[in-house]
Amino acid sequence: MSVRLIFLGTSAGLPTVKRGLSCIVLKYRGDLLIFDCGEGAQRSMMIAGIGFPKNLKIFITHMHGDHVLGLPGLLQTLSLMDRKYDVYVYGPKGIVDFIMKVKELLQFQISYGLHINEVNSGIVVEEKDYVVRAAEAMHFQQSYAYSFEEKPKPGKFHPDKALALGVPKGPLWKMLQEGKCVLNMFGEPVFPHQVMDPPKDGIKIVFSGDTRPCESVLNLSMNADVLIHDSTFDDSLVDKAISDMHSTASEAAEIALKANVKLLVLTHISARYSSSTEALLNQAREKFGNVIVAEDFLELLISKNDVSLRRLIDPMK
Repeated sequence: MSVRLIFLGTSAGLPTVKRGLSCIVLKYRGDLLIFDCGEGAQRSMMIAGIGFPKNLKIFITHMHGDHVLGLPGLLQTLSLMDRKYDVYVYGPKGIVDFIMKVKELLQFQISYGLHINEVNSGIVVEEKDYVVRAAEAMHFQQSYAYSFEEKPKPGKFHPDKALALGVPKGPLWKMLQEGKCVLNMFGEPVFPHQVMDPPKDGIKIVFSGDTRPCESVLNLSMNADVLIHDSTFDDSLVDKAISDMHSTASEAAEIALKANVKLLVLTHISARYSSSTEALLNQAREKFGNVIVAEDFLELLISKNDVSLRRLIDPMK
C-alpha cells in the first residue's frame, strides 16, 4: 500500500506568488490527514482535486497564524457542504479555545461532529493500519512534530511449514497469520514465527513543524522513509534561524543523516528565496544526498521501496 503526500503550502510566515502557507495532505486508503492548515488551505485542496472523505483528521503543529488561520474557514466550508461525518482536530494547548472562540464570534453552525483534542507527546491516533505520534519540537511556543507510521505487515505465510509441523489447512492457518499460537494435531504449540517470514516494516513519514534541530524530533525521525523538515533559512542566516527558532537547510540535513531517513524534504521556505531555492538545496546536499525542496502542488507517491514525484499543477499558470 502506498501513501500519497501532497504539499499545498510550503512558505514561511507569509505567502508568496508561488507558495501558500503551511499545509500538507496525506492520503492513506480511505483516510485524509491534514498537517497544518494555513490561510487558503481549503481552496488549495479544491484546486488539487482533494475531496473530503468520511475519515478526516487535522493535525496542527502550533498556534502561529501561518499554520492555523485556514482551519476556521475549512471547518465552515465543510459545514456549508452539509457534511455529516465527524471531523477530528488535534493540536497543542490553545487549539480548543481558538476554534470555539472563532466559531462563537463568526456565529457559524457545524453540521457534523467536531472533536477537538489537545495533544501530548506519544501516540495521538491509533487506527487499524497506522498510528500518528507526536513529539514536542523546539519553537517559541508549544509546538509538536508528528509522525505517520504504517503498522508492520505480516510476513509471508508458508503452508508447507505449517503442514510439516502438523497444522492442517483450515482455520488454524488463519489464526497463525493473525499472530496467534495454535495447537497442532498432536496437541503441541506452533507459533507464527515458525511458519511465517518476519513482519515487514510499514511506511513512516515525519513532519517537523517549525523547530530548531532537537533531540526529540531526531528520535521521532529515526529510520523514516520521508522527513519533512523546517528549512526556513540558508546557512548564511544561521543566527537568524537561532533567534527565530527555525532551522537552516544544512541543519535539517544533519537531522536526516543522524536519523537514517531515506528522503529529506525541505519546507517552510522563507519568502527571500522566491526567485531560487538553489542555495538551500546545495547546502543540504553537502551533508545528505537525497534531498528535494518542497513546492506547492508537488505530490509524492510513497511506497516502502520507492518515491515518485509529480506536479499536480503549476501555481504560476
